[in-house]
Amino acid sequence: MPTTVLAGFLTGLSLIVAIGAQNAFVLRQGIRREHVGAVALLCSAADAALILAGVTGVGTIVERVPVVLDVVRWAGAAFLLGYAVLALRRAVHPGELHAATGGARVGLRPVLTTAAALTFLNPHVYLDTVLLLGSIANQHGDDGRWYFAAGAVLASFVWFFGLAYGARRLAPLFARPAAWRVLDGVIAVVMAAIALSLVLGG
Repeated sequence: MPTTVLAGFLTGLSLIVAIGAQNAFVLRQGIRREHVGAVALLCSAADAALILAGVTGVGTIVERVPVVLDVVRWAGAAFLLGYAVLALRRAVHPGELHAATGGARVGLRPVLTTAAALTFLNPHVYLDTVLLLGSIANQHGDDGRWYFAAGAVLASFVWFFGLAYGARRLAPLFARPAAWRVLDGVIAVVMAAIALSLVLGG
């Protein structure tokens, strides 16, 4: 099921790659070279756990009440379209991401606590991973959903570790509004395409 894994990878990546507090924090830690691996691992593992919870939980509900899938599908499509609009607005009116450098070195525990808070206190993480990715995964059937989930989990690890360890090279580029404009424009197109596929898939 390589195409299903790729679909999961691209969908997961499109939901992760966006300007936000969590990504800004990961980027900042990468620039500071401070607990880089630990922060990337926490964010990736958290995503993986939430994605798997979404696939398992939504799958169980769908087996008992199939109509729930239709409700979730339309809600997911609406959410994705809203997300696409927001990304398009950011592309038209880009901002700059300032990742602070310097300062005293911070211990591992407070850094991980901050990363966990930015991850789990964000309501969108539950919409993106548990609800949205879980519902899309279940569109691929009993076996296909796990391949889709594997692709989405892989996307999380690739993104967070790539962002964290590539921060020194990425920071100058993404400090420029034009770079975020291109990135958010791509995200808007991907989100709209996924929303359309959910609607037509019904």
